[in-house]
Amino acid sequence: MYVYALKTCDTCRRALKYLSENGCEFTVVDVRNNGVPPETLSEFYSRLGDRLVNRKSATWRNLSNQERARAPVALLQDHPTLMKRPVIVDRGQIFLGWTADVQAALVGRSGGNA
Repeated sequence: MYVYALKTCDTCRRALKYLSENGCEFTVVDVRNNGVPPETLSEFYSRLGDRLVNRKSATWRNLSNQERARAPVALLQDHPTLMKRPVIVDRGQIFLGWTADVQAALVGRSGGNA
């Protein structure tokens, strides 16, 4: 399992704590420090669509209209904190955000060893 997150994001920290406490094995990819490869962002966008771009973030509010009009994948590549988080990749599935449904799906997949 890969968790694309920000170490400063409260939601990401809750997700990582929950996964750890429930015996899930995962690798964290800090989107700010490590970045996300363009092909990975393209895959995320093709499967998640516009939900991947966090238009409620401070980063989004600080962008010019010209920047906001750019292609989403290019925009996310230049501003990785615009990505809604966490993005969790597990066994070919991609989960977005940290909702009760995501929690149940991940922890319940194999007795906690998602």
